[in-house]
Amino acid sequence: MMKLSEELIYRGFKAETTIENPADLDTRENKSFYWGADPSADSLTIGNLAAAMMCACFVKHGYKPYLLVGGATGQIGDPKDNGERDLKSLDEVEHNKKCIKEQMERVISPVAETSITMVDNYDWFKDIKYLDFLREVGKAFSMTQLLDRQFVQNRIGEGGSGISYAEFSYTLIQGYDFLHLYRKHNVAMQLCGVDQFGNCASGVHLIKRLENGSADVWSTPLVIDPVTGRKFGKSEGNAVWLAATDNGSGNYTPIFDFYQFWLNQPDESAEYLIKVYTFLSKEEIEDILKKHNQSPEKRIAQKALARGATEVVHGKKAADTVEALTEKLFDPKTNFKDFAEDEIIEFAEYLPTAKKGIKLVDALIENGLAESKKKAREFISQGAITVNGEKVLEDVAVKQTAIVKKGKNKFVIIK
Repeated sequence: MMKLSEELIYRGFKAETTIENPADLDTRENKSFYWGADPSADSLTIGNLAAAMMCACFVKHGYKPYLLVGGATGQIGDPKDNGERDLKSLDEVEHNKKCIKEQMERVISPVAETSITMVDNYDWFKDIKYLDFLREVGKAFSMTQLLDRQFVQNRIGEGGSGISYAEFSYTLIQGYDFLHLYRKHNVAMQLCGVDQFGNCASGVHLIKRLENGSADVWSTPLVIDPVTGRKFGKSEGNAVWLAATDNGSGNYTPIFDFYQFWLNQPDESAEYLIKVYTFLSKEEIEDILKKHNQSPEKRIAQKALARGATEVVHGKKAADTVEALTEKLFDPKTNFKDFAEDEIIEFAEYLPTAKKGIKLVDALIENGLAESKKKAREFISQGAITVNGEKVLEDVAVKQTAIVKKGKNKFVIIK
C-alpha cells in the first residue's frame, strides 16, 4: 500500500503547501486536520468532492477529520474575484450544514471506520466582542499584507466591482477559525483547495504569532472542466451536484445524469479524473488505463470513472443500477416499446420525471432539456424528441407511462 505522501502525489492532490517535505505527513505525530465547507448551498459539488476525496486519503492513513461548516462565515460569504455573494439566513445555513455533513460522511465512510467531528464557527464567533477581535486578531495583520491578496487586487483594481469590509475581513475570520481549533482541539493542519491557500495561511500566521505554535496547510489543485476551461463549482454556473433529488433548492443532479457526466469525459480527462474521483488502487487504475489505451473505442477508462465516482457519492447499489440502465437505454437493439410499465417506473429513481398528462413542451422545460418553449417546440418539430421510441412532431399531452428521449442521451420519465 502506498504511503499517504505517495498517494497524494499520485492522485494529484498537491498544490501549494507549507510542508517542505511531503514525506513528513507519513510520520507526523499530530494526525488531525480540518477542512472547511461553505454552507451557501445544501449540496456539495464535484468541485468540493475533489477536496473531500483528498480528505478521505488522509483519513485512510490514520488522520482524524474535523469538518468546519461556517455558520458565521456563511453569513458573510467567501470573497469571489468578481463580486459579492448572496447572504444566507441562519435557518438556511443550519439546513445546509446538515446536508453537507451527511455528504461528507458518505464519501469518507468507505475508507475507514471513523466519525467526522463537525464544528461550526458560529458557535464561537457569536460571543466574540468586536473590539476584542480587533485587539487580538486585527493587530496581528498588516494592511499591506492583506491588500496584496490577489482576490482583493482583482476587486479594487481597474474595472473591479469593489469589495465590502465584511468580505475583506473574511481572511481574518478564517484565520481565527484555525487558531480556535488549534487551541481547543489541537488541530494543526488545514486541508483546502488551492484557491483558499491564502486564507488558510492566515491561520498559520495567527498560530505562530499568538501561540508560538506550528501549523500547516496542504492544498489540492482546482479541477478544471475540460470543455469550458472553468473550475468545477457552483459559482461558475456549471455545477454537478452530489445531491440526487431536489428538495426545493434546485441544487441536485439526478444519478443518471451524474453517471453520464463522467461517462462523457474525453480520454485525456478520464485518465486524470479517475485518480481524483475514485477509490480504485494504483494497480487497478494502471490496468484500466492500459486496457483503455489498447482499445480506446471501448471507453474502458470512462466506464470505470463513471462507475467509481457514482459509487463514491451514491453507493454500490445505485452504481450497479445506473450502469445497467445506461446499457439498456443506449443499446441500439433496445426497443423502448418492450419495457413494462413497472420497469419504466423503476427508472424514475435515477432519471428526471414528470407527471402523466403533462404537455411535452412543459416536460422538456421543467427538466432542463430545453431553455425555452420556443426551443422545445423546435426540438419537437425537428424530430429530436421520441416517446417510447416513437418520434413525436407535435406538442401533445403524454398520458401514459413513458420514456421521453431528447437527442442521444437525455431522458425524462413520465409516470
